[in-house]
Amino acid sequence: MSSSQPFEPSSPFSVSHPRKSRFTFKQFSLLSQSSVHCPLRVIAHIDLDAFYAQCEMVRLGVADDQPLAVQQWQGLIAINYPARKYGLNRHVNITEAKKLCPDLIMQHVATWREGDDQWAYREDSFKHIATDKVSLDPYRLQSRRILATIKESLPPAPLQRVEKASIDEVFLDLSAQVHSELVIRYPELAGPPPYDDPTENLPKPPTTVLDWKADALVDLDSSETEQDDPDWDDIAMLIGSEIVRNVRRLIWEKLKYTCSAGLAQNKMMAKLGSGHRKPNQQTIVRNRAVQHFLSGFKFTKIRNLGGKLGDQVVSTFATDELTELLSIPLEQMKSKIGDDTGSWLYGIIRGEDRSEVNSRTQIKSMLSAKSFRPTINTIEQANKWLRIFSADIYNRLVEEGVVENKRRPKTINLHHRQGGQTRSKQLPIPTGRKIDESLLCDLAKTLLGQVIVDGRAWPCANLSLSVGGFEDGVTGNRGIGSFLVRGDEARAVNTANQSAAQDAIRDDGYADKRRRVGEVSSIRNFFKSESTEDSDPNFSADEDDNARHKADRCTAVMSDNGRLSGDVLRERSSDHTTQVTLNTYFCANCNKHVEETKREEHDDWHVAKELQDQDKPKHGAISSNVLARRPSQGGKSKKGANKAGKRKPEKGQSRLAFG
Repeated sequence: MSSSQPFEPSSPFSVSHPRKSRFTFKQFSLLSQSSVHCPLRVIAHIDLDAFYAQCEMVRLGVADDQPLAVQQWQGLIAINYPARKYGLNRHVNITEAKKLCPDLIMQHVATWREGDDQWAYREDSFKHIATDKVSLDPYRLQSRRILATIKESLPPAPLQRVEKASIDEVFLDLSAQVHSELVIRYPELAGPPPYDDPTENLPKPPTTVLDWKADALVDLDSSETEQDDPDWDDIAMLIGSEIVRNVRRLIWEKLKYTCSAGLAQNKMMAKLGSGHRKPNQQTIVRNRAVQHFLSGFKFTKIRNLGGKLGDQVVSTFATDELTELLSIPLEQMKSKIGDDTGSWLYGIIRGEDRSEVNSRTQIKSMLSAKSFRPTINTIEQANKWLRIFSADIYNRLVEEGVVENKRRPKTINLHHRQGGQTRSKQLPIPTGRKIDESLLCDLAKTLLGQVIVDGRAWPCANLSLSVGGFEDGVTGNRGIGSFLVRGDEARAVNTANQSAAQDAIRDDGYADKRRRVGEVSSIRNFFKSESTEDSDPNFSADEDDNARHKADRCTAVMSDNGRLSGDVLRERSSDHTTQVTLNTYFCANCNKHVEETKREEHDDWHVAKELQDQDKPKHGAISSNVLARRPSQGGKSKKGANKAGKRKPEKGQSRLAFG
């Protein structure tokens, strides 16, 4: 990034009497880590100017100086800056607004209506407060576009740290990016510290005059003057201002939105700075100007001090002036409002804030709600609104990537208010089902049924439906249907698999393991009938000739590459011929060839069969001719073999009861 002004070459360390900065090499290193403890830290807050009004101005294409307000029912929720010149504010109703500014354009927000699958802009929306529901989806969509533009204008992580604070404001931690730019502009900062001591002070910046362009600079504290030479925190803030100025320019050029910005050492000061000069300006709060800047505020304007905590502090110390709180000692604050709160308040009114910029910008929950005036009194009315809520939430889930399974909520919640009582019900969203409007509506009706069962459901003053517990979806998984093929595709795959199998047999030499095809005897030996001449003494010469005839036929139809044709294979199956494996043994008891690996199991079967055939064993032992057929195990003696019938069952076996 080019500098906003020409920088003089920085001075080397070898100068006889180098000037020293008040910052150390260690602190400069912390800048690259975006550490909250770094005094050189640079934080920016970008705030869209009258955002809802700007969205409507861009959508309608009205002129920049045209007064416009965003209407919701009978009130105004956003007013652009040209309209504010007429004294309009959000406390003015639409009738008074027209009197104050006759040329005012009042655009009602988009609404949902029962039966619609999408929000829409309607001319008569303000007349249907009882049947329509407000939709802010158009503004959420523009907010996402602006956020994407901001991210595109910055370098990728880890240099980029962006936090979406709300629909129209963003925090940027520019520390790491500023560090990388400082090293480029001032190479001596990249070297090791003198004596390899990180606590050594940095040399003073060679630049004595800084060009802040059109930025609004907050005046320095009373103890500081503009004639003082800038230090590295000023240089870092200057580079940060250049980055933010470029971001704001890109937002305007690409999307036609203006925004204001504040830059400071922490989030609290940056947010105060962005609201200091509006619209379309940026304010720089240098470290030397913090106290002077804060002195002009009531502390209730400070982030996190505008609610109940602010009210508690005002009532405790009887003041809302920040300058008066500065005189209160730390111990007194702790004793009055507690140790933790007192310590935090003591630091925050002095401009100290250690909160991080959280780079997670994804939403955590989605809510769709409606307050009823007049109240609703039947389940039919409530179900109508639940359908609208479900459509509203699902529409936003689609934009969040639920359809593509990028992110998915885990729970659904229903909040119901009747009189002064609010009840909440929750259900898990089934993980095995696709999320759609129907599923959300069914779950919502179930939750409403639970509320009704509890009693006192009517009249209902408010209903809201929300989903939360978002988690990243599992990607890359395939459903079982994706593994199945049908029709022509299945036949094509089957043909390809058969060809591949034949090629594999040919390639791995399986055909070479068999005897040569030309030898007729090899075919006869390869195929044996169930009753062979070795086992059947009645095997006749006619049957032998028949076997030779079959072998000759097999040889005649053998293909050139040694494979049998399909006809021969089918005939072999019809004649009940079997292929005998080479590793077999012949069982004399049943006159069959059995695979060697199944020999022991086969012999055990004969033993059990003979025991079953005996009505009552005479001596409680197995006959010797049966035992003789059992192979000896590991060289056991006959004596040991004779005890086989009495051995204990092995694990997983049980003794059969015969007789």
